Amino acid sequence: MKGRTLARHFRESIKSLGRNSWMSIASISAVTVTLLLVGVFMAIMLNLNKVASDLENDVEIRVMIEIIPDEVEMKKIEKQLIDGIKKLKDVEEVTYSSKDAELNKLVKDFGDELSLYEQNNPLYNVLYVKAADPLKTAEVAKKIDGLEHTHEVKYGEGKVEKLFNFIDIARNVGLVLIVGLLFTAMFLISNTIRITIIARKEEIEIMKLVGATNAFVRIPFVLEGMWLGLIGSIIPIVAITFAYYKIYEMVTPKLKGELFQLLEVGPLMYQVNGLIALIGILIGIWGSFMSVRKFLKV
Repeated sequence: MKGRTLARHFRESIKSLGRNSWMSIASISAVTVTLLLVGVFMAIMLNLNKVASDLENDVEIRVMIEIIPDEVEMKKIEKQLIDGIKKLKDVEEVTYSSKDAELNKLVKDFGDELSLYEQNNPLYNVLYVKAADPLKTAEVAKKIDGLEHTHEVKYGEGKVEKLFNFIDIARNVGLVLIVGLLFTAMFLISNTIRITIIARKEEIEIMKLVGATNAFVRIPFVLEGMWLGLIGSIIPIVAITFAYYKIYEMVTPKLKGELFQLLEVGPLMYQVNGLIALIGILIGIWGSFMSVRKFLKV
């Protein structure tokens, strides 16, 4: 196709938006409302997915090391145990914490009354172990429990499995809802664009009768669908970006120091806004292409 012809199609597609202003407004409104819902839901689901990932990554195994009276022998045993755990499959990180450090944590969390135990600390030296795959935490914990010189191995047995099951269900439900919402968006937007094209079927028939090729007729309508999708995505992009920025500013200070944190505005909005614009353009093109096809046989 010549550049001059393509330029003509672009001009005609833009002019057509003005000539059929009411139908264009109806199509853009349908695109705007639908993409607004899609964008809001995507922002929510991406944040829920981050919370789920944070919960998974926060799961760790607490290994209490057997107490040996001889300090030199104790250090030797601790080193052997650390080396043995690091050699295990699926172990990502091993962190050592002395019994004094453990007592300091308790004092910080529960009050200075516990500082009385500083002279005779009853706690154990501890290893905190993280599995490379959080879902294999229980498997790794069992392997560690089989090693020598471990007094007790804890990882929240029972609760961890329930947490992972809940996270898995939540992710699957979220995925199904997003897919369902996208199909709903495709149906609503393409049907609205189809109504716009049906109202102009006589225009298509006349162009065909005077000898216009299918491509010559179709391209301006496809480009028009692209413009409708792109224009309809602008309001959702602006609204969601503004709303999320305000929510992020309001909520982030309250969550400071907590496990749960919202996704940063920049990276999240680039993803969500890019997807919104892409979905709008693709559905607009697809709706126009499929709608105009039935009128090309004259």
